[in-house]
Amino acid sequence: MRVIEVPLPMLGQGMVLVRNFYSLISAGTEGATAAAARKGLIGKAKERPQQVRQVLDVMVQQGPVQAYRAVMKKLDAWSPLGYSCVGEVIDVADDVSEFQVGDWVACGGLKASHAEVVAVPLNLCVKLPRQPGETPDQETYLQAAAYNTLGAIAMQGVRQADLRLGETCAVIGLGLLGQITCLLLKAAGVRVVAVDINPVAVKTAATHGADMAFMRDEPGIEESILTFTSGIGCDAVIITAASNSTDPINFAGAISRKRGTIVIVGDVPTGFDREPHFYKKELTVRMSCSYGPGRYDPEYEEKGRDYPTGYVRWTEKRNMDAFQVLISEGKIDLSFLTTHIFKLEDASKAYDLILKKTEPYLGILIEYERSRKPNEFKIQVSSSKVSSPHDSIRIAFIGAGSYAQSHLLPNLKGLSEVVLQGVMTSTPASARSVAERFGFAFCTSAEEEIWDDKINTVFIATRHDSHASYVIKALKAGKHIFVEKPLCITESQLNEIADIYSTINNQRSTLPLLMVGFNRRFSALTALLKEKIGDGPMAMIYRVNAGRIPNDSWIQDPERGGGRIVGEVCHFVDYLTYLNGSLPVAVFANVLRDSADCGDTVTINLQFQNGSIGTIAYVANGSKELFKEYIEVHQAGVTAVLKDFKELHVFRSGRPYSKKLISQDKGQKEMVKTFVEAVRVGGEAPISFADIYTVTLSTFKIMESIRKNMRIEIHG
Repeated sequence: MRVIEVPLPMLGQGMVLVRNFYSLISAGTEGATAAAARKGLIGKAKERPQQVRQVLDVMVQQGPVQAYRAVMKKLDAWSPLGYSCVGEVIDVADDVSEFQVGDWVACGGLKASHAEVVAVPLNLCVKLPRQPGETPDQETYLQAAAYNTLGAIAMQGVRQADLRLGETCAVIGLGLLGQITCLLLKAAGVRVVAVDINPVAVKTAATHGADMAFMRDEPGIEESILTFTSGIGCDAVIITAASNSTDPINFAGAISRKRGTIVIVGDVPTGFDREPHFYKKELTVRMSCSYGPGRYDPEYEEKGRDYPTGYVRWTEKRNMDAFQVLISEGKIDLSFLTTHIFKLEDASKAYDLILKKTEPYLGILIEYERSRKPNEFKIQVSSSKVSSPHDSIRIAFIGAGSYAQSHLLPNLKGLSEVVLQGVMTSTPASARSVAERFGFAFCTSAEEEIWDDKINTVFIATRHDSHASYVIKALKAGKHIFVEKPLCITESQLNEIADIYSTINNQRSTLPLLMVGFNRRFSALTALLKEKIGDGPMAMIYRVNAGRIPNDSWIQDPERGGGRIVGEVCHFVDYLTYLNGSLPVAVFANVLRDSADCGDTVTINLQFQNGSIGTIAYVANGSKELFKEYIEVHQAGVTAVLKDFKELHVFRSGRPYSKKLISQDKGQKEMVKTFVEAVRVGGEAPISFADIYTVTLSTFKIMESIRKNMRIEIHG
């Protein structure tokens, strides 16, 4: 664990930039993360058996090299901690009107991390009712506001309990979340019974919020609670404990009244005993989802689209706001919760305290130096190996996620004359991690650093919706461009790129190379297939067992991912285009009408200029046990079958041919090498612009064919 310098976060649409005053450490969640991080590889594996299975699957499908890269990509990455903070707004996106510079705000979510400056979506940010100078004890007020996220979680649990004035609620688990839950219940006029295994926590609850507080192993506890509730039992029980035991939920059943409600907020097993309480009392068990409605919904959290109040009264933001009002109006007092405050530079000591339990603690805050000037948008990580020779290939990356770290960056290392200058990613910690791991000179969150004259080549590996804008900017800046597929996600973007490309072509003697990451055409087995099958009109079949992607994934979002046809089927259209050596001229597509499929299971029939025909069967409803990709090509009495880019079989009269690879080769290494070589020698682009344009256009025509249920001509 270290405190590191990272670039200022990028201020995206619908976001505010906040300079932190305090952030709250979640001892349970963050303590578990820190404990796992300090274990060796065997310990980490035992902590994450599901991820171990994923690694083994990658090893079987793609070989040990890719499995190793997948593991190291995670282990070598800096992971920011924290999800609750308070600070001052220092900038707002141009589409945000709710906040302005100088506002004090409380923030939640993973972007509200332990950092001097954070960029937070507006629906995870609430304005403090009182502004600087309006409260007698500003620091106490700000420290209380740092608890806002936990407050919203506790408030959602209370709402799920659906209690009335004068009723009784038991709270099992008296950490921060449990203590705040007790305070909220008390403020709502509910009688509170508090239970924990920690005597300090029990005493704290008894002093500050509970009407009755018990140690879990206290003799006669069930009878005492029954007496306190006049023989009825608790109207509701809220479990805020974290435990592997089923005791919390079974105990909740024992102390509930008939037809009572049990709300699970904490991380506990739900395998309760049916008898004697849950069945006979007809108990209701409810899960409470974090801060409330809107949580985990990208439309709400990332795009800022609110739910109508008349239909969803309490969203996560409204819960955050209501909690802040209770603090500002003095309805709840959180001052007793904060037992420790650490300066940012001493933050690791806080985690030592949590893990080693050297002294009692409850609420632990990190305090930030307000007089210190925040970092710049650019952080120098290492000195460049080559200062600025004119013949070197000086590369910057925009985006460097999983694919880039597994297939692009490793294949750039060791190539002659390649200098990795700068990297810009959406999160500061990620940018720093990638810069350190792959030897970039700097990491940044400022676009202008990428368009600097020292950089002549840009790799774009961001989410699909940003590809077009970055390609256009790179073209105008005169940079060579490698963009991960797709080139763009709308036909209008494609036409704009084509117009700019044409204009630059007419104005300049040397044209920047534009390359899209259609890697499969660069596979070694693809080269063999083309050699064995020969030229001429051919019939091609490409079956892709793609698997299901959840409907709420960003890939399925037309505005961000473009959908799977635009975002992934472009690969297979390009492959068939390359195999037969001519462009597609018409398409007819059918989709499986299955509401669960999100239009992911399609058959696509393509006709090509030279008379070739191709069928793409892209299925999301197949078995996971079947390998992903199967290609079959027929031409002039010869048939070739390519299985998952590991096996090639060629059938022809008297001369069969087979080739098997030890591990899968989808062409990424050769693709990167070929592109870099073209940049180095000033040659033509590895894939012609005509291919890139027509293949991309074809995906839009596939979508049109599905909508209109007819054959669509493709005019490139």
